[in-house]
Amino acid sequence: MTTVLIADDQPLQRFGFRMLLESQDDMTVVGEATNGAEATRMTARLHPDVVLMDVRMPGLDGIEATRRIVASGDRTRVLILTTFDLDEYAYSGLRAGASGFLVKDAQPEELLAGIRAVAAGDAVVAPGLTRRLLNAYVHHLPTGDTAPADSPDPRLAALTDRETEILRVMGQGWTNTEIAERLHLAESTVKTHVGRILAKTSSRDRVQAVILAYETKLVG
Repeated sequence: MTTVLIADDQPLQRFGFRMLLESQDDMTVVGEATNGAEATRMTARLHPDVVLMDVRMPGLDGIEATRRIVASGDRTRVLILTTFDLDEYAYSGLRAGASGFLVKDAQPEELLAGIRAVAAGDAVVAPGLTRRLLNAYVHHLPTGDTAPADSPDPRLAALTDRETEILRVMGQGWTNTEIAERLHLAESTVKTHVGRILAKTSSRDRVQAVILAYETKLVG
């Protein structure tokens, strides 16, 4: 059973999410929060598998709430719900440790699949959206204090050549299936490589690994 906390300041939005989630045999809603501070407190108390987190809420916003939840070391993962007109709040969500993004007008089956994926430790940003979102996000990265081109970033030092190659194409939005097909590998082998990449780079999940690929200029 996947436990979910809904954080949204709109009562009708919360009601709709609850109705959808509780229609599923494998999901249950353990609480509703109306702002980020409440979401943070309830997560610490209830330890849900997933928090559906709105971005803009009164008081503490969803980005700072995500940052606090992730920093606490709680096993809870955060799925941010937003419009696609992503502003700096949403870009900051990547850095805050969100495990994925979905737009609020996503189809019900997309939301349900996203929750299940996040609960299982995967990222839920679709490849096409990954490319568009990160292409916008990369423009917000700091440009100063970068290492010389011939100085590899120490965060990538432990990766093998193959792992570096796979991290690069992950940053381009390739799925495991696409990586397997294009690099002529078994999909199980790709999953093993991805797992090792996450472990060696201390990335929380696939989204964080992709951010790393951009920050280290592995992907331009």
